[in-house]
Amino acid sequence: MSAVPFGTLKFALHLEASGMTASVASGAAEALADAMTGADLPTKRDLAATTTDLRTEIASVRTELKSEIAGVRAEIAATRIELKNDIELSRRDITIKFGGMTVLAVGILLTAIRYLPPHP
Repeated sequence: MSAVPFGTLKFALHLEASGMTASVASGAAEALADAMTGADLPTKRDLAATTTDLRTEIASVRTELKSEIAGVRAEIAATRIELKNDIELSRRDITIKFGGMTVLAVGILLTAIRYLPPHP
């Protein structure tokens, strides 16, 4: 941002002409000149550098987030496989227990039939 040409003497004279004292007009003119030409105002180059820095930081965060998301997806896939295996093991265990109970029930029924009194 280029400095705006500003005549402090001319401004102070205008202020004096409008009724301000010379010391107040001079101080106001100097304060305004400092504010308009202060070194803390950003230039186009400063803004461009900041924009470049921000874009670089955003790209870095984006890359980091993509990496973390990929990690989370891998964990989810591993958890799915683990759950699928657990479900298959549970299904097998239930089938075995149900089969054992069926065999036991048939054995009890056959034993009960054997000890029934004969039909007349």
